[in-house]
Amino acid sequence: MAGLRPTLPSSSFTSRLLLMLTVLPLTLAAFAFVLQWRGGLTNPTTRWSPDRKEFPGMDSSGPVRESASDCVNLLGRTRSPSFPYYRDWKFGYGSDLRPKLCITTTTSAGLEQTLPWIFYHKVIGVSTFFLFVEGKAATPNVSKFLESIPGVKVIYRTRELEEQQARSRIWNETWLASFFYKPCNYELFVKQSLNMEMAIVMAKEADMDWIIHLDTDELLYPAGAREYSVRQLLEDVPRNVDMVIFPNYESSVERDDIKEPFSEVSMFKKNFDHLPKETYFGNYKEATRGNPNYFLTYGNGKSAARIQDHLRPNGAHRWHNYMKTPNEIKLDEAAVLHYTYPKFSDLTSRRARCGCKPTKEDVKRCFMLEFDRAAFIIASTATEEEMLHWYREHIVWADKVLNTKLLKKGILTRISAPMVIVQGLREFGIFSSAIAAAQTTLSKDKFLLSIESSNTSKAIESMGISSRKIGNIRESQATARKVLETAETDSHAIPPLSPPSMHNVHLDT
Repeated sequence: MAGLRPTLPSSSFTSRLLLMLTVLPLTLAAFAFVLQWRGGLTNPTTRWSPDRKEFPGMDSSGPVRESASDCVNLLGRTRSPSFPYYRDWKFGYGSDLRPKLCITTTTSAGLEQTLPWIFYHKVIGVSTFFLFVEGKAATPNVSKFLESIPGVKVIYRTRELEEQQARSRIWNETWLASFFYKPCNYELFVKQSLNMEMAIVMAKEADMDWIIHLDTDELLYPAGAREYSVRQLLEDVPRNVDMVIFPNYESSVERDDIKEPFSEVSMFKKNFDHLPKETYFGNYKEATRGNPNYFLTYGNGKSAARIQDHLRPNGAHRWHNYMKTPNEIKLDEAAVLHYTYPKFSDLTSRRARCGCKPTKEDVKRCFMLEFDRAAFIIASTATEEEMLHWYREHIVWADKVLNTKLLKKGILTRISAPMVIVQGLREFGIFSSAIAAAQTTLSKDKFLLSIESSNTSKAIESMGISSRKIGNIRESQATARKVLETAETDSHAIPPLSPPSMHNVHLDT
């Protein structure tokens, strides 16, 4: 027995050590459980698990909301996440960050298109939206909801607005004159330019740094920035640069049953400016697929302009300055993603947009681009079955062998970020929660009252626009002519232009 006594202290120490090693992890686990239960800690083992459908910085622990609204059911589920810069559907956090970019657009689209468009651009850093609405976008149910979104300013096209724009100095200048008093696309082009002129004044009032004109079938793609942020992209632009050009990519849909383009399309055709010359012309015939041009529609991109004195639009695709020739650069990676005829209904709806005759001669005075002319004629004269066949042949990229080849060549490219963002916004109920919030804010009585009291004067005044300010924009005839003569900036407006073709550009030998 005496020989066993020296081992007792060692055995006791070992037992205590084992007990401590057992109790300590259990205690820490219990503490972590309490913190999680109270919402104070996120489980790191599940935060970035492969099956977690969530963006970095999002928290899906919010309450599940139920709504009977048709809009809510259409636009997404009712789970409620939050972005780190996103508070109560207002994106108010960090709103003092610079530079501030605003988008101006002229639209007749419904919520199913404008809502994903707005919130996607909010995610990538756009501060303010100036929406000149008409058609479906101007109906009470749509426009009043748009007005409820923080950062969105809605301007209605009414008689008073048209009278104010009729006094614009643009009508007395020559740069847009060749587009005056023509129907369809020409009329829209003039309308967009007048709205852009008004948006410049609004942007100054809102203390914006940059402005860009986009249609609601276009998304900014800020490739090349340190973050997926258009604000970061513009922050890196040298101070002496007045304008930056975003070359456009064109959607290449792979099915004829697309319903939500921003959520379903990921293949795009790259712009001439982002391709080696040899690659572009070497694959031109296969990339064109028998259509009039490399792109179905325009290929000259869109530009963002730094807010400064004497800024003016130069058509829907560019900006200009009355006092100087702007210093502009073209971005090497960033682009505008143009979702061109992504739905079959985009073709069938063409017939209702224009009153021109569906003849080869008459469509020339209505549409600027060849493909739009052909699409209008087909939509106006063909049967539903014939239209679908034409749509599949000219627009849908169903040949997987050709797609793979052009993807390898770099003509086509996969861009998934916008699709993932919009899918995520819909999945987590951003759209439906915004609608629910608007429905709560606008009670039935208040909603009806707001409709009855709406008029262009109030809408324009809320934007900081008045007859006096428009008068200041147009200035006197003598001053306007003097400015134009001094700066030599009375160049023609830049319309939508097709990309280079084999007929007018040749490879260097």
